Amino acid sequence: MSHDTNATAREPGTVPHAEQADRTAPAAHAPYARRWAMLPVLLAALFMTQFDLYVVNVTAPSLAHDLGAGEAALELIVAGYGFSYASGLITGGRLGDLLGPRTVFLAGVLAFTVASLLCGLAPTPGWLVAARLLQGLAGAAMVPQVLALITAAFPAAERARALAWFGVTLGVGAVAGQVLGGALLQVDVLGLGWRVIFLVNVPLGLAALAFAPRLLPALRPGSRPGLDPLGAAGVSGSLALVLVPLAMGRGEGWPVWCWVCLAAAAPAMALTLRWERGVARRGGQPLLEPSLLRNGVFVRGLLVCLGTFCSFFSFMFALTMVLQSGLGLSPLAAGATFTPLGVAFAGASIASPRLAGRYGARLVTGGTAIACTGMLALFFVLQLSGEQTSVGRLLAPMVLIGFGNGMAVPALTGVVLAGIGTGQAGAAAGVLTTSQQFSSAVGVAGVGTLFFAALGSRHGVGGYADALQWVAVSGFCLALLACAASLLLPSPVKEKAT
Repeated sequence: MSHDTNATAREPGTVPHAEQADRTAPAAHAPYARRWAMLPVLLAALFMTQFDLYVVNVTAPSLAHDLGAGEAALELIVAGYGFSYASGLITGGRLGDLLGPRTVFLAGVLAFTVASLLCGLAPTPGWLVAARLLQGLAGAAMVPQVLALITAAFPAAERARALAWFGVTLGVGAVAGQVLGGALLQVDVLGLGWRVIFLVNVPLGLAALAFAPRLLPALRPGSRPGLDPLGAAGVSGSLALVLVPLAMGRGEGWPVWCWVCLAAAAPAMALTLRWERGVARRGGQPLLEPSLLRNGVFVRGLLVCLGTFCSFFSFMFALTMVLQSGLGLSPLAAGATFTPLGVAFAGASIASPRLAGRYGARLVTGGTAIACTGMLALFFVLQLSGEQTSVGRLLAPMVLIGFGNGMAVPALTGVVLAGIGTGQAGAAAGVLTTSQQFSSAVGVAGVGTLFFAALGSRHGVGGYADALQWVAVSGFCLALLACAASLLLPSPVKEKAT
């Protein structure tokens, strides 16, 4: 985020953009009066982006049947949104610095609403994939502004609580995608079928557009940062070199181009980071701040994000396929099956903001450890049940997984950003959010590919149970990585001492 040291006249209701990154200096002005009224509008937009990231999980069988979407198309419909969302987040944050968060937020909400309409009207899988990519880019414009506006409008004493609700919304939106998505499909509003899950965003987006201009403060940019288009292209291209082969490789028979892309991903990212270091040396403003990768707390936080988001959201994708295609549940019944998991997640999420200040990273460690236990329990239940696998036998592991992630996810953002200096807070928030969404997309694409490979041509309960075992093993290993990395994050005592 930019810092403006020049004193300028302020319009009523504006908050200096320079102060949004300042977490320690006393405010030179009264806190923004409408900050708590503003927060629900911001979180509603965040909820829409998360809801749409995961609601397609419960509609996957319907998309395959009604739209003729194959395995690769299904994974791209799910993960393509996550890819464009993740790859655009840092640029979205930079646009907010350049044009002002309120302006970019409003443009993002409008674009997301239009993209949702295009998704709901899609006549072919290709159309839907393209509209989902646009929807993800629109989400990438909205979400960084949520963090920027919270940081700017809330005083330091209230900021941690507001950021914790940011984490709560991330998780609750994902779980609601499973539960409410099933209900929407079952009700079949106006005979729209799967299309209703996208069209429901249209009135929600219009409502946000109606309230946001009156409740969001106008932030004045302290400087006019460059957009670093080569950095943006390098980041997006590097992520695409991983995601596209993972999503399409199995369906295409793993042709040579898939392996070439995967092999090129690491060198492409290395070249991007080298370019970014050069931009920084020349006194420019790189899209990725190279010094962040030398911050041990931040790097460990990225590992926690990778393990947590890959594990949880790939599990949600695979479980949906098992419930509907394996156990033959209707969308409503499948959504209802997620209710205990959702209640456990929501309960832990609501408690997490109050506990985060006391326990900090230990809350993340405890949550990921519980998630590990849930994944291990899921493996043994599936191993013992086989053809006798049923909803009743899956519920206990599901609740453990939901409760553990509900503890960890809301606390994660605040814990990681607590180890970042004032001047790097905005850049760190952008990279952290990008890593969360990219981890979710890679989890769905990568572990989803493993799930479909293990399933093969089998379509009975036993086949789906065997395939879900591989997801449980992968989820356990990923959650264990997150748990181990979280042990190296600073405790509350250490944070006070610095």
